[in-house]
Amino acid sequence: MRILGLDPGLGTTGWGLIEADGNRLRHLANGQLKTDSAAALPTRLAHLANELEALLADHRPDSAAVEEVFVNKNPQSTLKLGQARGVVIMTAARAGIEVGDYAARLVKKAVVGNGNAEKVQVHAMVARLLPGARIVGPDAADALAVAITHAHHLATARALRS
Repeated sequence: MRILGLDPGLGTTGWGLIEADGNRLRHLANGQLKTDSAAALPTRLAHLANELEALLADHRPDSAAVEEVFVNKNPQSTLKLGQARGVVIMTAARAGIEVGDYAARLVKKAVVGNGNAEKVQVHAMVARLLPGARIVGPDAADALAVAITHAHHLATARALRS
């Protein structure tokens, strides 16, 4: 199963694609979708949707997962993040892909074993779980962590049904 993890952001949306075969995980690709901060919000959201549509067409994931929005100190930043997240979820859903949803603390706990882990710890553990992967930045590392979390949850759900 090909799983696309997404770490939504208006400026940068990280993405990471893995293949899960039972408990075995393999890195396929990762990257970042960027928008122009000088552009108007609707233009940025449309660009994000277009970039994600192209990514989905190129990689054809079976499933996707996103990180839930956390509340920033700045309400405007939280709102913009939520709008970008909505575009990401909608774009995947329109492509016929089911989307899992995970809290940041759950992702950190699933990958590092500690819900309060720092970004550096998440990045290091993702690199350990996906040996040989060249991770293009912290947003892509977070997206890969979301994909890994989704893979674990899907495997657990399958095991419970058996």
